[in-house]
Amino acid sequence: MKYTIPVIACAMLALAACGGPNSDVPERAMSAPSPAPIAQQDMAFERSRSEGGGAPVEEAAQQYIAYSHSLGLRLPVKSIEPVMDGHVAACNAAGPSKCIVTNSWYNSYSDDEASGSLQLRATPDWIESFLKGVDEEAEAANGEVTNRQTTADDLTVSIIDTDARLNAQQTLQRRLEDLLANREGELGDILATERELARVNGEIDSLKSSLKALMLRVEMSRLDINYETKRNPVSQSALSPVANAFGDFFYNLAGALAAVITAFAVGLPWLILIGAFLWIWLKLIWPRLRRKKAPKAD
Repeated sequence: MKYTIPVIACAMLALAACGGPNSDVPERAMSAPSPAPIAQQDMAFERSRSEGGGAPVEEAAQQYIAYSHSLGLRLPVKSIEPVMDGHVAACNAAGPSKCIVTNSWYNSYSDDEASGSLQLRATPDWIESFLKGVDEEAEAANGEVTNRQTTADDLTVSIIDTDARLNAQQTLQRRLEDLLANREGELGDILATERELARVNGEIDSLKSSLKALMLRVEMSRLDINYETKRNPVSQSALSPVANAFGDFFYNLAGALAAVITAFAVGLPWLILIGAFLWIWLKLIWPRLRRKKAPKAD
């Protein structure tokens, strides 16, 4: 019993030093931290990224599409040239920044037949507004729209690839320029560097031209307009085949007689040869054969 009390007292002192069963330390150790602040931080980070406050969010690659439009108009012969001139005037009035005439031609074959063609490069907005009013314009000219066609050419890969090559060549250009400005070397090395820089400059100019041409196809679409004659069933041209047949009667007759004479001239030598062969057969060969067969029959 002497040793029981000191042992119990020591145990109580040890528990008191560790905090005891009723202290606050064990409660803090056993309670798990709340995950709410971490989740809020993650949500704030994602929101900041989407709003541009943090790391940039990767956007979808831009597409570069070149559109080509084709339009066919059938108009009376006297309306083709005025309508075509009106289209050219509308393009010129819009200005070279919106519309450019690249090619045009007009042919008049007769009083009842003509045709024309017009090629434009214009912005998509101008072409859209132009195509909206072409039906009413053709109807007002007593004509019609025969065909419409739109094609799309995806130039995204070509433009992105050309732009990447241009950036690489421009980076190489800056390095070569720095090398020539800051490095002293032998004359042969300097000349080789200058030749390489000249080659890079030429490649840059070529890539810039290619990229400009590709972007022009995207920014200004192509429009081809074809004009053809709307035939009148009672016009002079409708009866022209009959008139031409009467007018060419003697010419065709002379041509037929010439063909007969030519055929006779070509076949006459063959007729002479065939007649000579028949005469030899009937007068010389055939009588001998008959005489040889007669004794056998006896």
